Amino acid sequence: LVHSSTLVTAGVYLLIRFNNLLIDTFFLKILLLLSGLTMFMAGISANYEFDLKKIIALSTLSQLGLMMSILSMGFSDLAFFHLLTHAMFKALLFMCAGMIIHMMMDIQDIRFMGGINNFIP
Repeated sequence: LVHSSTLVTAGVYLLIRFNNLLIDTFFLKILLLLSGLTMFMAGISANYEFDLKKIIALSTLSQLGLMMSILSMGFSDLAFFHLLTHAMFKALLFMCAGMIIHMMMDIQDIRFMGGINNFIP
């Protein structure tokens, strides 16, 4: 949880913080291209994953790609707002996923999570 909540988003925060240094339009075009590829690849990879925590991690990666694309278009305030709302949402999502995994007797594979209403009151 520490990795997804602080370490991954620290790079995005630093890029937002020092966005005045990102004046070079070539760098911004490369950043937009890489962020688009990141969103696409993370979204496709999450569709073929069965581990619940990996799916959540890939959704974080996709959202970080979206933040980078917003930043590369020059909307640093919007990227920071997205970073804050994503952090709150992801913390709640990890707590809910952890509770579901605990109720399912520590099984993280979503293929075995059928009939979850029998485990959760």
